[in-house]
Amino acid sequence: MSINTKLFGSKGEEKGTITLPEIFSQEVNEDTIYYAVKRILADQRQGNAKAKTKGEVSGGGRKPWRQKGTGRARAGSIRSPLWRGGGVIFGPRPRDFSFTIPKKLRKKALLSAFSQRAKEGRVFVVEKPSLTEPKTKVIVEMLKNMGIYGSKVLFLYDGNDMNLYKSSRNIENLTIVEAYKSNPYLVLMHKYILITEDGLKQIEGVFK
Repeated sequence: MSINTKLFGSKGEEKGTITLPEIFSQEVNEDTIYYAVKRILADQRQGNAKAKTKGEVSGGGRKPWRQKGTGRARAGSIRSPLWRGGGVIFGPRPRDFSFTIPKKLRKKALLSAFSQRAKEGRVFVVEKPSLTEPKTKVIVEMLKNMGIYGSKVLFLYDGNDMNLYKSSRNIENLTIVEAYKSNPYLVLMHKYILITEDGLKQIEGVFK
C-alpha cells in the first residue's frame, strides 16, 4: 500500500501531497532495525581503553623485603595488583567492537526505518531552495513555515548543491546528509525526515 505525504515549496508553504516510493511502505521489522543500529554504534566505538598489567607498570625489580621474619605478608614485587600503583587484573585492552551483518539485512533495516517514519506521518518532500550563496536564514524560515523548526530533522538531498549544504549545516537539531548515505540510526534518531525531490530520486535509485 502506497503512502502519501505532504509536498512543501522551497519557502515551506504546503503545495499538496505526493506519493512516496514503495520503499517507504515496507513492513517494519524491529529485530532487523535493532541489529543494524547495534552494528552502527559498535563501529563508532574507538575501543582504545587500556590498563597496564603487572608486567607493564614500572618498578618492582627487587623483592620489597625478605620472605620470612618481618611479620608482614610475603611480597615479591611492588607491581602486584594488590599494591597501590601496581598492575590491573583483567583490565580493559584495546579491541575492535565492530561486526558485520549481511548487506540485504542492512537494506531491509533502512527500509523499515524509513517506513516507520512514513507511517507516523513524519516524512516530507520539499522543493529545493534556489540559493546563489549560502544563506542559513532561508532554511530557517522554510523550517519555521513548515512548523518543524527546533525539532530534530534529518535533511536528505542529492549532494549536488553546496550552497544548500552550507546553509543548513549550522542549524541546531538539523542534520543534512546526502540521501544515499542514509542509515537506520540516522533516520530513527530524528523526529522528521525532510527530503528534496532530487534526494527522493536518489534514494529510490539506490535502495529500490
